[in-house]
Amino acid sequence: MSVIAAKEMYHHTTLLSSLHLNREVKVECWYPAPGDIREEYRLILVNDGQLLHDAGFPSTLSTYHSEEANVPVFCVGIHAGKERLMEYGTINEKDYLGRGAKARLYARFVMEELLPWIRMQYRIPAFREKIFAGFSLGGLSALDIVLNHPHEFSCAAVFSGSLWWRNLALDHEHYADENNRIIHNYVKSLPYFPWMRFFFECGTEDEAADRNNNGVIDSIDDTLDLIKILKEKGYGDEQVRYLEIEGGKHDAETWGAAWPVFLEW
Repeated sequence: MSVIAAKEMYHHTTLLSSLHLNREVKVECWYPAPGDIREEYRLILVNDGQLLHDAGFPSTLSTYHSEEANVPVFCVGIHAGKERLMEYGTINEKDYLGRGAKARLYARFVMEELLPWIRMQYRIPAFREKIFAGFSLGGLSALDIVLNHPHEFSCAAVFSGSLWWRNLALDHEHYADENNRIIHNYVKSLPYFPWMRFFFECGTEDEAADRNNNGVIDSIDDTLDLIKILKEKGYGDEQVRYLEIEGGKHDAETWGAAWPVFLEW
């Protein structure tokens, strides 16, 4: 384990040997006060943790703790492996190409290996709340894990999420947005969880695709459609935050610009 003491944040990097994934998982942890055993930490898990440095996350988190935070954040960046397209996705259903086949195993790694390790390694028996965030397909994975474990998590943060994840190909004769987007269908099947919150970010230049030719790119359409379903479930404006970045792209720079807004929210 390597240890780096930044100006106001402490940073640990380690490799966890996962039985569920049959590989080593690189994990980076940032927190403001080593050895201070406090239950008021907010835990933020982040998929695609290898992108956090490119997104300028360490300095953003340090600024947050030194200037704004009334609740300290304990952040864990989970690096993606070579089978990212299989480990990320949705637990209960693969996409039309069979991707996400190991999503259930990845969720078991998070719940049964990573979370217990964090508690034991840092001697934190409990957290004030647990949040799961992610970028692109990692955002879909984070949201899906939160929704499948609503009594463990209280918030999902999705940056440019792959909410298009579908069980039929787009050119299939029976494909329809209202029937074949996997995460949308799953949210429709769930009850309302009054403690749950959701943060979504999209950039206006996230992509160029516009499958329904309505002048709005698909990533924004898919996100707004999911927010509509959440609102119909009973989630209010204080529980759902949508950030649209003009000129924002599908990249770490854009997601880095969204991080301060998310942390403040």
